[in-house]
Amino acid sequence: QVQLVESGGGLVQPGGSLRLSCVASGFFFSRNVMRWYRQAPGKERELVAAITSAGDTSSVVEFAKGRFTISRDNAKNTVYLQMDNLKPEDTAVYYCWGQGTWGQGTQVTVSS
Repeated sequence: QVQLVESGGGLVQPGGSLRLSCVASGFFFSRNVMRWYRQAPGKERELVAAITSAGDTSSVVEFAKGRFTISRDNAKNTVYLQMDNLKPEDTAVYYCWGQGTWGQGTQVTVSS
């Protein structure tokens, strides 16, 4: 059974940082591309970042460049999203994706 479990969300002030984690089980994690998406209230889900199976190549979308970093630890079946200099518009539910499966999401709220 493929399962993705996110954690690390919360309430943070503008300019703050959070690190999201996603632990995978039920599939060969180290053979799969992993992605982070987010969905803000009233908006469609959008891609945030992606990383190759070996972790040697990664990319983030334009709004995240210079602020967000995706990484993975294949020994721990975990993918991370480090988010720095957070802005109120980053408020959303953040989802992990892999092997055609979504996690349950973790809420990130950026507010003073």
